[in-house]
Amino acid sequence: MAKTDDSKNYKVIAENRRARFDYFIESDLEVGIVLTGSEVKSLRTGQSNIAESYASVEGGELWLINGYIAALPHAGVFGHEERRRRKLLVSRKELARLWQAIGREGMTLVPLVMYFNHKGRVKLKIGVAKGKKVADKRETSAKRDWNRQKQRLLKQG
Repeated sequence: MAKTDDSKNYKVIAENRRARFDYFIESDLEVGIVLTGSEVKSLRTGQSNIAESYASVEGGELWLINGYIAALPHAGVFGHEERRRRKLLVSRKELARLWQAIGREGMTLVPLVMYFNHKGRVKLKIGVAKGKKVADKRETSAKRDWNRQKQRLLKQG
């Protein structure tokens, strides 16, 4: 994946920074997303948000729920709903693994990053995550603060 990040076509559209603070990310998976033409044009201008969204396995398919993609004013009758459910493309084997993680292990599917890959296609990276408790969040915050302070001390000394 690191090779594609250097490509001139790679571009991050939306990022869910809060996800790593609220969840322990066990693993992540790159999935495709089914979009209409007006949605892709809107994404090219960077008008989207995945912070309040989540993924769900329903009816043997994977769906992105509550993802926001702004409507284009000049799209007319060919426009789209801003917060419609969008189908995510994943193999049956991966879908079974995700369904098992959600059902048996109590995990959540959290969108992490939406981006254009090196071929110019919209991809979504979803994380299989477990929710953090308040104490865990405090611990994460304390570690981050200590690392910052340590870097400052090393820089001065």
